[in-house]
Amino acid sequence: MENYEQKLGIKLWAEEDRPREKLLLHGRRHLTDAELIAILIGSGSKNETAVDLSKRILSFYDNNLTKLGKASILELSRFKGIGEAKALTIIAA
Repeated sequence: MENYEQKLGIKLWAEEDRPREKLLLHGRRHLTDAELIAILIGSGSKNETAVDLSKRILSFYDNNLTKLGKASILELSRFKGIGEAKALTIIAA
């Protein structure tokens, strides 16, 4: 059996589990920080969902939004899947 590394995209998740739909249905207090950041960045890659990428970024900053908020565009752009536009969006938020 092959080792299957491709992640199940958020569009294939149950509707009530998708960050945007969850926000619409229940409000921001029902979302994790990673889900909120995933909404900001909009997409991940074929190997990582936006939520997984957000979790990886948060983990790097010790799950501390203050530390994340002090990150530079260059620092955030070092994460695979984060370019200048996504880094700017995170910083702006």
